[in-house]
Amino acid sequence: MNDLKNRFYTASITSFFAFITIGVLSFLTLNTDFGWLLAGSFGATMVLVFGFPENLFAQPKNVFFGHFITTLSGILILKYFSIPEYLLIPIAVGVGIFFMIFFDVVHPPAGGNPIVVVLGQESFGFLIYPIVFGSIIIIFLAVLINRYLLKKKYPLNESSY
Repeated sequence: MNDLKNRFYTASITSFFAFITIGVLSFLTLNTDFGWLLAGSFGATMVLVFGFPENLFAQPKNVFFGHFITTLSGILILKYFSIPEYLLIPIAVGVGIFFMIFFDVVHPPAGGNPIVVVLGQESFGFLIYPIVFGSIIIIFLAVLINRYLLKKKYPLNESSY
């Protein structure tokens, strides 16, 4: 019964703060001139930063650079490879995953970014809006919420990994 209570609490807290964070990004996107700050992969990022903030994949470095690297990989593959989309997509995903692992900044939700880039024919602007600015806002809110509201140790010190 105690395990059920813990899961209910974690699910409730995660859902609530995901609602708040995506709500902020949605509001800024749709009601201001800041630009587009939403990416589909950000929904999965919420699961990690609020549900499992102690996980290495949820750390700010991983969130930012995971999204950045996979999106940049997708854009570069799209821009410089003149091959059919059905080949561009797996190449872009594979390259993005390679560089996330190589640079030790794995953030699994970011693995979907190259798919969106190729299918949406996105350019370098997509890297800035929504990826860079959206990731920064997510990280800011994740640190604020986890550390100061929920009193969790987030982000972890690099020596803790």
